[in-house]
Amino acid sequence: MPADLAVIGLGPYGLPLAQAAVAAGVATIGYKTGPEPGSLSPAELRRMLSGGFRPTTNPAELGRVRTAVICAPTPRGADGGLDLGQVEAAARTLAERLRPHTTVILESPVHPGTTEEFLRPLLEEGSGLRAGRDFHLAYSPSRVDPGNRDFTPANIPKVIGGLTPACTESAAAFYGRLTDKVVRARGPREAETVQLLETNFRHVNIALVNEMAVLCHDLGVDLWDVIRCAETKPFGFQTFRPGPGVGGHSVSQDLTGRAGRTLRMVELAQQVNNQMPRYVIQRAAKLLNEHGMSARGARVLLLGVTYKPDLADQQSTPAQEIAIRLMELGASISYHDPYIPSWNILDRPVPRADSLYEAAAEADLTILLQQHRTYDLQGLSVKAQLLLDTRGATPTGAAHRL
Repeated sequence: MPADLAVIGLGPYGLPLAQAAVAAGVATIGYKTGPEPGSLSPAELRRMLSGGFRPTTNPAELGRVRTAVICAPTPRGADGGLDLGQVEAAARTLAERLRPHTTVILESPVHPGTTEEFLRPLLEEGSGLRAGRDFHLAYSPSRVDPGNRDFTPANIPKVIGGLTPACTESAAAFYGRLTDKVVRARGPREAETVQLLETNFRHVNIALVNEMAVLCHDLGVDLWDVIRCAETKPFGFQTFRPGPGVGGHSVSQDLTGRAGRTLRMVELAQQVNNQMPRYVIQRAAKLLNEHGMSARGARVLLLGVTYKPDLADQQSTPAQEIAIRLMELGASISYHDPYIPSWNILDRPVPRADSLYEAAAEADLTILLQQHRTYDLQGLSVKAQLLLDTRGATPTGAAHRL
């Protein structure tokens, strides 16, 4: 059965796109590029399959679609740059089967210039076709907020930058079937840089409030009250909240290696955010010390080990580093998370607390790392011997906040 769309890469960028396409009545095939974490519930998968979605491992099917969107993950490589290995593999697989008049769109997070300098040659050499003449080529930054029910692909504006005006219009025609608003960038580089700016905006602002958290603690100022008041300003301020570190799939990026430029603000923000797990450990050790205990031998319960509330995704979760550092200090750790049935640190299973309240009552220190909706924080603050809240989610005065 022919399909209109091939989504290449079924991870955090591809799955939401495939879901939106199926919901809009677009016949869609999904092609995996690697061991991507699937985040679909069985019910969601059944709904997609009944709507015409077909997962496939047959690359020949990629040559039978009108639009192919590459959504392969681009994790950080060993050198700190983006690893384009899965994008390259996807491009080579597609290129061998690429037909004239196909629209190819890249959605993976990449450095500006990647669509033209990296993807275009791979597609042209592998297919013998010319981008902008024989097939359309464009970039569109993925805008996904997992678990956010207010913003879905249908109501999030889609930015598109094509190699030529005709490429832009072809991509716009496709996305116009899925979303209420399409925004045309001047070209692929501008669209790629939109993604760079949006990601770094988040990281820089989180770094600012993380630094404020450390400063306010030292000054004896209630940062959470400061934020509550500041967010009433109707202009010039956007609310960000501190936490134990920054997780997720969109890593902060600078332009190192591209035109010899770096974004100093982003480098600094990365340093600040990377220090937060260590700061949580300092606070935890100090709290134990103030209550006559050492971190060595202390029973520490970690609550919520995912990177985002109410999701099972553990990508870049700061809980990992916090657990490792606690173990290095000699603490005995356990965890509770309604979304994570088992958790391994350094290839060793971490004991999972069955009864949350009992575990909190028994632990010398409970650390709230993620604020899942199921947690009754008022009840927890009563049961826990010591509670360190890294999310500012507990009632005022009920716990020690970050």
